Amino acid sequence: MRIMKTCNTDPIRHLAILTLLGTAAAVSADPSLTIYNQNFAVVRDTVPLDLKAGVNEARFAGMTALAETDSVILRDSAGKVKFQILEQAYRNDPVSSGLMLKLNEGKTIDFQVHEPNKPDRTVQGTIIRSGYSPGGVAATQPIIEVDKKLQFSLPGEPVFPALGDDTILNPTLSWTINTPEAAKFDAEIGYVTGGLSWQADYNIVAADKGDNIDIVGWITFKNQSGTTFKQAKVKLMAGDVNKVQLQQERPTSRSMPKMAMAADMAEPVSEKAFDEFHLYTIARPVNLRDQETKQVEFIRGTGVKAPKIYVYDGATMNYGAWNYFRGEGDYGVPTNKKVWTLREFKNSKENNLGMALPKGRLRFYSRDDDGSLQFTGENNIDHTAKDETVRVYLGNSFDIVGERRRTEYKVDSSNHWLDETFEVKLRNHKKEAVEVRVVEHLSRFDNWELKQKSDDFRKLDSHNIEFPVTVKADEEKIVTYQVHYTW
Repeated sequence: MRIMKTCNTDPIRHLAILTLLGTAAAVSADPSLTIYNQNFAVVRDTVPLDLKAGVNEARFAGMTALAETDSVILRDSAGKVKFQILEQAYRNDPVSSGLMLKLNEGKTIDFQVHEPNKPDRTVQGTIIRSGYSPGGVAATQPIIEVDKKLQFSLPGEPVFPALGDDTILNPTLSWTINTPEAAKFDAEIGYVTGGLSWQADYNIVAADKGDNIDIVGWITFKNQSGTTFKQAKVKLMAGDVNKVQLQQERPTSRSMPKMAMAADMAEPVSEKAFDEFHLYTIARPVNLRDQETKQVEFIRGTGVKAPKIYVYDGATMNYGAWNYFRGEGDYGVPTNKKVWTLREFKNSKENNLGMALPKGRLRFYSRDDDGSLQFTGENNIDHTAKDETVRVYLGNSFDIVGERRRTEYKVDSSNHWLDETFEVKLRNHKKEAVEVRVVEHLSRFDNWELKQKSDDFRKLDSHNIEFPVTVKADEEKIVTYQVHYTW
């Protein structure tokens, strides 16, 4: 509920000038929100003002309970009305039973007593202490005097007198405004608030065979701001924002790819680059009630090519102690048998995607023989620009096993060289052939070369190589190599 009233008052000294920011923009009666994925939002709403020449009082009862009041901007968006803010006050003590007890301390009020199998009756009690403590401070027990006796509980349900002018029903912002001439207009209010957040979630269904997947993305809103927003125009800001600044949106924009959407279906969300971030606009107005969680579908892609990748990184190494242990004999020798399972897809238009993906959780499902969906893993992705590749770790393979051991070790410290030979075994218990990427870390010294190798390899960087190895069904494949270090 929004309450606004204006009236004339005496002038107040020490004026604080409110600078009208930005250019003219159309004012809508419905609120609009820009929600950031860092648990805050920018709220924009309208305040109808009927100002007389001189000093006026006005208030707006549509504020959130977690508003940052020093971020408030009140302006005439058309830039025609000139006014000054003499004083601004924010109250977040909406009327409640505890507050009403506090306001009536020292007074005698009626208490309605309800008892089983007895008629209701009324007793009178004087409120000695309400016990009310605002601002999250632990409350104390109330003290009520009934028949000249004190009790540390309410004798019944309190019946309060009518609300006074000093009580509010919602968090309220009030202003003392000075204007040189009368003006009636819809002012625009904007402010930063906590308690509003959003996140992206992606549900992925893998095809029975092959590498194709279907993606459905959801935006989940959470409103814990203490205020309900009806028919709100919602935008979502994705990115790592260090400082919130109200800026004019850039005129260039583009829509999300339609991604197998029917011709008569409107795009639920549009996306564009905004400064160093990405802005998503919800097409339909959203009713977002206080303490409500709501979801909106924002992406649906079919036939996305996302091959499954197997990686065996057999060495368990203490990278934090690299400089100290790299010359030790057992450095890089401890091993594990787990083969990682990953999915990889390119975020491109050619792959039925091609928009900026906000960070969120990816859940993978695969179809069973009877068509039912089975959960097969999940992970988080960071903000991903278009044409970038997403690689997601889903767990370890059950039927593919790795084994790694060192077979030779020679070192000549006086001549500054070291030779090491490793053997990697891969066993595939699946019914089909698989490719396993065997990752090896050549981290002892900067200068190295492979003297012997059983398979071709790819150099990933200055200290890491990868052997792409095909292992047939029910086969054991052995990869060997010898590395020669110098320093």
